[in-house]
Amino acid sequence: MNIENSRDYYGKVLHGSEDLKTDACCTAEAPPPAVVEALRNVHEEVRARYYGCGLVSPQAIEGAHILDLGSGSGQDAYVLAQIVGEHGSVTGVDTTPEQLAVANAHLDWHREKFGYAKSNVAFVEGDIEQLDRLDLPQGHYDVIVSNCVINLVKDKQAVFAAVHRLLKEGGELYFSDVYSDRRVPEALQDDPVLHGECLSGALYWGDFLDHAKQAGFLDPRLVASRPLGIGDPETAAKLDGIDFYSATFRLFKLTDLEMQCEDYGQAVCYRGTVRGQERVFELDDHHHIEAGRMFRICGNSWKMLADTRFAEHFDFFGDFSTHYGVFPDCGVAIPFEDGPTGTPTAPAACC
Repeated sequence: MNIENSRDYYGKVLHGSEDLKTDACCTAEAPPPAVVEALRNVHEEVRARYYGCGLVSPQAIEGAHILDLGSGSGQDAYVLAQIVGEHGSVTGVDTTPEQLAVANAHLDWHREKFGYAKSNVAFVEGDIEQLDRLDLPQGHYDVIVSNCVINLVKDKQAVFAAVHRLLKEGGELYFSDVYSDRRVPEALQDDPVLHGECLSGALYWGDFLDHAKQAGFLDPRLVASRPLGIGDPETAAKLDGIDFYSATFRLFKLTDLEMQCEDYGQAVCYRGTVRGQERVFELDDHHHIEAGRMFRICGNSWKMLADTRFAEHFDFFGDFSTHYGVFPDCGVAIPFEDGPTGTPTAPAACC
């Protein structure tokens, strides 16, 4: 049911972001300046058919090769295409013909707008549950992004496993999606509106951690989160008692990460050289690393910086010769921003 409902809901039921009943498929946070500037160069028809729930623009992606899962009308792809530059590339995968038609209709318009001799964007029709059936190069991509789409598929484990195969070692899945504080009852999972609004397929956060680790992403990191508002009374009544969140995670493909944060007495010093984060580099929601200051770090975080595209931006101190136990504050409680349980949060404006 999931794939057919997605095609129908995003291809025929919704004609623009104003048709949404909740703020699950809206982006609330203010984009960084580079993204704001890039959005000005995105065609208005593409922007009008945007249904993302977060910002999927990770740092230091100049020259990177990016895969966008569930690329829709192409807004994220066209934004990222400007940030990676003419020598990078963005490939979008989507299953909805109407959305792909909008994205493909403006390929040349965007190439000319960006001033590129050749387009660095391509779109492929396909189901992200079946990525292995597409002609995509294994171990090729520096970054894979997705914006409020994985919740729409039934076999989420298949998505994470395929993503792990498609990434380079040291690459990352950087994605925004909808999560719940408990499992959504099976009886609600086939409701076409709840599914299309990204709610009935929301990942229970504990199940997500299991899926990620089984696929090989051993230490998922939460970047940002917010509680979701359900402004439609009928929809809210069906889901009474379940809290939903929009959250962005980053998952690194690093084969030697440990299952929890271990302390080896290490530290890093940020050089302040990542564009847009010159003063403070944000690895995740609790690693805000100020330039020029020594910053204590666990072994996994060390590898996320030393064995990835971020290495050139840091100086590293210490090694793995002495183990001091579990790094402080390595907890397993629900990670998201607090929201008032049972109290509707005002819907956010879509960007």
